[in-house]
Amino acid sequence: MKVAFALAVILAALTAYYVYIPLPSTVSEPWKLMLLDAVFRSIVHVGNLANALGLTHYIRVLNYTVTLDTLGPVSTGDLRVTDTNFGGVEVRVYEWMGGEEGEAKRGVVYIHGGGWALGSARMGSYDVLCRQMSVELKAVIVSVDYRLAPDVRFPVQYDDALLASKYFLQPHVLARYSVDPDRVGVSGDSAGGNLAAAVAQQVATDSSIPVKFKVQALIYPVLQALDFNTPSYQQNQHVPILYRTLMIRFWLEYLDADPSFIHPMLVNNHTSLDLSRVDPSRAKVDWEELLPAAFKKGYKRVAPARGTRRVLEEVPALLDPRAAPLLAERGVLARTPRAYVLTCEHDVLRDDGAMYARRLEEAGVPVEHVHFADGFHGCMTFAFWPTHFAVGARTLENYVSWLDQNL
Repeated sequence: MKVAFALAVILAALTAYYVYIPLPSTVSEPWKLMLLDAVFRSIVHVGNLANALGLTHYIRVLNYTVTLDTLGPVSTGDLRVTDTNFGGVEVRVYEWMGGEEGEAKRGVVYIHGGGWALGSARMGSYDVLCRQMSVELKAVIVSVDYRLAPDVRFPVQYDDALLASKYFLQPHVLARYSVDPDRVGVSGDSAGGNLAAAVAQQVATDSSIPVKFKVQALIYPVLQALDFNTPSYQQNQHVPILYRTLMIRFWLEYLDADPSFIHPMLVNNHTSLDLSRVDPSRAKVDWEELLPAAFKKGYKRVAPARGTRRVLEEVPALLDPRAAPLLAERGVLARTPRAYVLTCEHDVLRDDGAMYARRLEEAGVPVEHVHFADGFHGCMTFAFWPTHFAVGARTLENYVSWLDQNL
């Protein structure tokens, strides 16, 4: 009995040690976030072990686990849900059917997050999100199920999102779904926000696309890979659920780069001052100029005098605006639609979104930048049971409300 009790105490202590991580006092529901993070870290460890043993790519383990709650296209009440393909790209379409026959609806192309490697339009959290959007906005939501790394790499994910968007924006397709061509938007979260921003830029500047997006709504988007030492990367590098090293690993997978590049990228050696190829892009990620003082705090720029030339030579896509929309020219940004940018304080990507909002404003684009001081990366997809966070519900309410007022 005493041995069993002692073992139980030891197990409980080890579990508490594994689960507990120091978190900022202002983060929403910290203990719940610790538990969520412990589960995710465990999956990452299993994936790394499987990768080390040569059994499978670690990304496949992560994706298998996060997509266990995949749901079928179940229609209910005034909502019709169908799986189809747009331009050869798999999509799930949510059609609100509650209006008068032939009544024009709003439309949204939604692109899910997951580091260009995880997730699905069929995941429970995204299915519930798009259902709620469709009903509350009385809209048609097209959720894009783009292909993922490591099976495909950049620019395939971008191409899939663009192809599905261009297909939906055709006048005859919009008419088939009774969508008003003047009330269509594009949106996405995290890596999906990256794809949504890049697609919005291309659609805005492509004269062959007759219908344009009215709005772009970006949820904690990832927008650049030149500076992994912005204030938010420094401040939140160890804050779940998106650690700085994991974000760099996602970039390396997306761009099909050598995994060893994580080390020079952690200290910005890939964009050191002696690399002239970076010069045209430096001002576009100059957080000392683009961020508000409250975000900069006391952080110092990390800009090595000399660095690792090989990274940019082997991964030129780091400077491609299709991969990093923050690097787009001002003239391109000026043609994009009204924007909503949501950022969270406890997120390595906070400054990506804030810098993009500032650059859009400087280009003359109306922008609403909404910041959640207690938010963390991914919180909006945790607005639903069983991973319900209060800040997730608030971000979702704010996001849908903005779409309702501006689309």
